[in-house]
Amino acid sequence: MLTRRAALAFVLGVVALAATWAVFLTIPAGLRLRAVRWTAPRATRDPAAPLQFRSDGSFQISIFEDLHFGENAWEHWGPQQDLNSVCVMESVLDAEQPDLVVLNGDLITGENTFRANSTAYVGQIVAPMIRRTVPWASTYGNHDSDFNLSRTALLAREQQQKPAGLARTVNMLPDAPHAGVTNYYLPVYGSDCHMHTGSSSGGVSDNDGRCIPLLILWFFDSRGGFEYQQKDAATGARIGKENWVDSAAVAWFETTQAALLAKYARAIPSLAFVHIPPNVVYALQMDSTAPAGGGIDPHRQPGINDDKPLAQQAQGWCEDGTNGPIEAKASTTGCAYGGQDGPFMRAVAHSGNGTGVIALFSGHDHGDTWCHTWEAGHTVPGAGVPGTGVHICFGQHTGYGGYGTWTRGARQVLVTESSLAAAAAARRRPVVDTWIRLETGAVVGRVSLNATYGQDAYPATPDTHTHCPTCDSGPQQAPKLQVQNGKKAKEGWKQI
Repeated sequence: MLTRRAALAFVLGVVALAATWAVFLTIPAGLRLRAVRWTAPRATRDPAAPLQFRSDGSFQISIFEDLHFGENAWEHWGPQQDLNSVCVMESVLDAEQPDLVVLNGDLITGENTFRANSTAYVGQIVAPMIRRTVPWASTYGNHDSDFNLSRTALLAREQQQKPAGLARTVNMLPDAPHAGVTNYYLPVYGSDCHMHTGSSSGGVSDNDGRCIPLLILWFFDSRGGFEYQQKDAATGARIGKENWVDSAAVAWFETTQAALLAKYARAIPSLAFVHIPPNVVYALQMDSTAPAGGGIDPHRQPGINDDKPLAQQAQGWCEDGTNGPIEAKASTTGCAYGGQDGPFMRAVAHSGNGTGVIALFSGHDHGDTWCHTWEAGHTVPGAGVPGTGVHICFGQHTGYGGYGTWTRGARQVLVTESSLAAAAAARRRPVVDTWIRLETGAVVGRVSLNATYGQDAYPATPDTHTHCPTCDSGPQQAPKLQVQNGKKAKEGWKQI
């Protein structure tokens, strides 16, 4: 009997190896090489050290967004999508060598996960950063909450990753669970600051008086998706979560800003990150009255503009706080836009006065990759809030999960100490350079977010696409990945 078992095990092993090899051979050679390539780790550094500008005075962020891991674990194309997403992340990290990675929402496709392993994808998502000792910070998106996926559990899984300290995602509003779990800020200190091991929001020696943060990174939870393990008693449908930055998070933002101003006796320039864009971004996209000409000009605001109109915060909700039967993706009893993100827009605009918020970065709309400027003094029709010059940018769809076949990549954001110092001396907004690194290695959409952005001319961004033949889901599922059905897929995958 033992011999028969051994023989059976041998045969099964051979069959499994042959099946694995067969799948491997179906992957294009370029992707195979990228998947197995080993790269030398970045220079050793303390994983828990506070964020700091480099010795050359630069600080760079890579934004990975809409990864959508776990889209289909029970067929071969689902895990292959995730492997390809890892390849994208690794190629970007090796090319750009960032100081911080921002995971800007929709890490996981929560509606397709099982309760028992819904957060297990975190380890695969953050492995590229761990291998390179690059810290990361997350915001969560609408697909990061569902019947089988808990935001709280997702955060806990992030914070369990080793080595300790690389995960910078924290919840600074633990007493307001309805506001989400990724509302927090991270300070970035100067290159001449004497650092020692400590927490991500402290742990610095300021005996010489130079350890005042030069930059603040704000992270907001735009929520959305569905409540964890809850269904409507009458219909059995999942219960939708509000899809805007909660008023409690806005109050925390304003209070914390005031405290930082009092502590350091100056407004510290900042960048902000949120998954679902506020309504002002929709208004800018559709506006024809803006001082710089309105709308999205391919040479003034270079980037893909295929998701038009885009999907914004409070989409599908009514002003009284009710919404339609979102489980069925219907809109017969819902509203187009409820306006609940108004307080967040006002807070960002107010902070944008002087040297506050320089730019706000969003994801969610996979087919949009442009930056725009919320012109000072311009009240965008439909937003009702006058601008203060804050720049607003989309990133690049990074994951092979989610709708659309646009070439995957990641937006890069570069801030320099020299730009911050020059802006402080001139009492103006600092200049931030940004571009998109594609999985192909190409760089597109390189711009400077400065006082003349929106007037300066840049090369148009080519609307390119990539295809993963081993990620095809078959004829019955093809609309998920076919760009020609992008509008339909957008409604099916993103509608809250």
